[in-house]
Amino acid sequence: MNSIEVKDLTKKFGNFTSVDNISFDVKQGEVFGFLGANGAGKSTTIKMLCGILEPSGGDAMVGGFSIKKDPDNVKRNIGYMSQKFSLYSDLTIEENINFFASIYGLEGEKLKERKEWVLKTAGLEDRKDSLTGTLSTGFKQRLALGTAVIHEPKIVFLDEPTGGVDPISRKNFWDLINELSTQGITVFVTTHYLDEAEFCNRIMMIDAGKIIAGGSPGELKTNYLTNPIFETECSKPDQAINLLDDVSWIKSTAFFGEYIHITLNNTEINNSEQRNAEIRDILEKGGLKVSRIERIPPSLEDVFVNLLEKDKQS
Repeated sequence: MNSIEVKDLTKKFGNFTSVDNISFDVKQGEVFGFLGANGAGKSTTIKMLCGILEPSGGDAMVGGFSIKKDPDNVKRNIGYMSQKFSLYSDLTIEENINFFASIYGLEGEKLKERKEWVLKTAGLEDRKDSLTGTLSTGFKQRLALGTAVIHEPKIVFLDEPTGGVDPISRKNFWDLINELSTQGITVFVTTHYLDEAEFCNRIMMIDAGKIIAGGSPGELKTNYLTNPIFETECSKPDQAINLLDDVSWIKSTAFFGEYIHITLNNTEINNSEQRNAEIRDILEKGGLKVSRIERIPPSLEDVFVNLLEKDKQS
């Protein structure tokens, strides 16, 4: 059963097309990742699906309601956590919870029950009288998620929810997302952190307003990137990339933290061990110290980088 069905959805701002005729569906209880670089069209899509922005073309059914014909019912039946921190810093934690609960008409025992749940979920039971502005970013995001689902919606949209959050807080936040999914809640999350996408059941990748790939993390790695990939640790990685970019059997190179990922052409699958030695030779002859070169399985970031390269060449 699908919670969200998107058909030919388009959004134009004047002559600029932000979202270009996209279609996909999201299953009930799924953690669905919507991935892309900043400016790819993620936030515009999520705002249309939440009934905040009117589409220029196409439509989507969210929880059984059309975003074009019935956006008010869409809004009543979803939770939404915006990219920008959505709570009021000059209110206490409890006052923020009460405010958002009132928007959804919660009162009496139901309000008390859900308030206790939000405080427990956010780990703030003993701090309900503290000003929200005094919280760390991680606690703010957990509180924002709690208020977004205080009315127990079946679908929740999270727009870049872990931006600016430290790695431990990001991990804790994703534990909360998975907990919501086990309760049957559909979680639609946009992110540009490709390591986070590994936690999603399914992923759609968007670039320049167009869907460029989709599937589970495993399917994306298997179906969209079969080229051999090497991870290289060496001195002066910027110089290393300059040395390797003109090699005919190398498809692409990219920085991955302190390392370089080198993707070979597909025709090199049977020559990967030989190419390993040749890469080392090229770098060492260029005066660089090579600490390590090893073939690795593709990451989602490798898939995304190579899809973008392919899109530029087409």
